Amino acid sequence: MHADEQFMSMALEQAELAASQGEVPVGAVAVLQGQVIGRGHNRRETEQNPLAHAELLALGEAAQHLGAWRLLGVQLFVTLEPCTMCAGALIQSRISRLVFGARDAKAGAVGSLYHVLEDSRHNHHVEVVEGVLEEPCAFVLKKFFSALRQSKAR
Repeated sequence: MHADEQFMSMALEQAELAASQGEVPVGAVAVLQGQVIGRGHNRRETEQNPLAHAELLALGEAAQHLGAWRLLGVQLFVTLEPCTMCAGALIQSRISRLVFGARDAKAGAVGSLYHVLEDSRHNHHVEVVEGVLEEPCAFVLKKFFSALRQSKAR
């Protein structure tokens, strides 16, 4: 298994954890030099916090691990294309690489709705790789929302 797929599998585990807690199943892992230094899964409902996105939680844990807000050399693996808030956090934290699984047609800010990371006016640029384990990343979301619709129909 390629390293990108290995780390995306770990992000998928985080997404499954979110789903088991009734959260939208998005997971993220922050990696530096082949080691996971941050993990996160959506916790907005659990914490009643609009900032508790998987990406922000993983970045926060990585920053604590490093004792620095500049996450130079860090790669973030996330199951779903980041929103505008999270894309901004990727720039502000100075990560070097984003790898995501599925696109987000409704809120994606890394190519679907917006192209936040491609704006040349930013003082930092993030390498982007998309589509890693895209099908399982999309499936975990489809499964979650299908079950949610079924429970609401009852």
